Amino acid sequence: MTGNGTGDTEALREEIRRTRVELGETMEALAAKADVKARLKESAEQAKERMREQAAQTVARVRGQAARGDGMARAQAYEKGELVRAQAYDKGEWVRRNPVPWAAIAAGAVATVVVLMIVRGRRR
Repeated sequence: MTGNGTGDTEALREEIRRTRVELGETMEALAAKADVKARLKESAEQAKERMREQAAQTVARVRGQAARGDGMARAQAYEKGELVRAQAYDKGEWVRRNPVPWAAIAAGAVATVVVLMIVRGRRR
């Protein structure tokens, strides 16, 4: 202690000032915890942000899968197209090598049409 007591008074005033600052900070923290509306709003904002991030990740993942699927679909379509072309070529070659069955089918169709025309003509 000092002889005149001013040192103790100043120390007490400084301690009171620190205590007031701490008390003010504590009151602000308690007020923030007691403000349910603000806490809910903050929570909702955080949830929205998480949803946005998840949506962005999902979109990126789906686009990647679609790109891979598109490439696979194109490859499969190309393979199927090649297979159909080869089969059509084989069938065309078979018809060119064996024209008699097709000529017989065509002649039978013409004969059927002629017979039908004759039969209808007699009914009138």
